[in-house]
Amino acid sequence: MTLTHAIRKAERIFPGKEVAESELDPRWQAIIDISEHVQQHPNEVWRFTRKWGAHSNEDLRMAVATCLLEHLLEHHFDLLFPLVSEACRESRRFAWTLSMCSEFGQTCSRPNRSRFRALQREVGGASANQPVQRTGRSRSRRVQSRKSVAAPARR
Repeated sequence: MTLTHAIRKAERIFPGKEVAESELDPRWQAIIDISEHVQQHPNEVWRFTRKWGAHSNEDLRMAVATCLLEHLLEHHFDLLFPLVSEACRESRRFAWTLSMCSEFGQTCSRPNRSRFRALQREVGGASANQPVQRTGRSRSRRVQSRKSVAAPARR
């Protein structure tokens, strides 16, 4: 399938609606079809990614993040990172989309990883894909605050 055909197919069904977890989501399938063209046609895939990566539907943005954006950065980091940075500053939804991306390929090189993570922090925090590590001290503070809130109710 050509990229033009894949994009037209996707545009016909977007934004669409989520389907039951047991069913194949045609929106995700359409995005996967577009992802087949990331390496050969990054600019065209980027335009599609920029448009739908800022859509109000969170599930659609998740598909864009994990099937398109992270792979665009994986293969074309230097070309697209400035555009991604700009898009994140223009749209909180697009910034959220970036926060759902993992690091692959070119994103994993030390300088690129630093830029990627710095942008994630700048536009809304570390990636939701990375677990938050709590120290023992922060756990004990939560326990103390629960006790202090619960204590008056027991009186």
